[in-house]
Amino acid sequence: MLLFILINSYLYETKSPIMTKSVFLASLSLMLLATAPTQQVSKQLPDGFAYIRDIIPHIEVDLRYCGHHNFIGKPVKGYLEPRAILSKQATEALAKVEKELNKNNMGLKIYDAYRPQSAVNHFVNWSKDPKDTLGKAEFYPTEDKGLLFKRGYIASKSGHSRGSTVDLTIIMLDSKIELDMGSPFDFLGEISGHHYKKLSQEQLKNRELLRYAMEKQGFRAYSKEWWHYTLNNEPFKDRYFDFPVQ
Repeated sequence: MLLFILINSYLYETKSPIMTKSVFLASLSLMLLATAPTQQVSKQLPDGFAYIRDIIPHIEVDLRYCGHHNFIGKPVKGYLEPRAILSKQATEALAKVEKELNKNNMGLKIYDAYRPQSAVNHFVNWSKDPKDTLGKAEFYPTEDKGLLFKRGYIASKSGHSRGSTVDLTIIMLDSKIELDMGSPFDFLGEISGHHYKKLSQEQLKNRELLRYAMEKQGFRAYSKEWWHYTLNNEPFKDRYFDFPVQ
């Protein structure tokens, strides 16, 4: 309709054909730009990878390592944009988890997915600086920073860098509130492990719900972290990638 009005104005209400043609074309260009739908353009990824939101558009994403709310207290190298990436197989399996949860007004929230090796190296270097403890009070209050690798909370070679490991939780769709899992994401301590039972019945039930939903679609849990799952049939079992998250 707006385009029709512009054309009519050009044809019937003008006196100077040369000037009017210029004005008309400029106006038409502005109108088309204003009314064109905006889309997030996906950048080129290595073969076998996908942006999670390209396959699950409505999924919640809070990529913590892009900002300061994480256990090192600052943005992590290799995370340039908060765009969650996984192998296509892992993403498709995750879509099935999301679909099942949606039936009960629940959904998934992604904290981390593919992680560049440069980010893992950042963690390694961070661990060697005993004075850098910005995130200790919130994320590892009872743990010795120098022992985080030894205790299995951080690894110099991470499954995340193979592209089929994801950190996530369950939220309610209407409120976006996370289910109570007994400890927050990336809390490095005994309470975050699947073996830890000194939790409320609701917290235990919520962890079991996430574990059941993920395992049903071919993911396996990591014993020390309730949020950490890896696709059993991951396509890149022996490859560690280092392309940036963007």
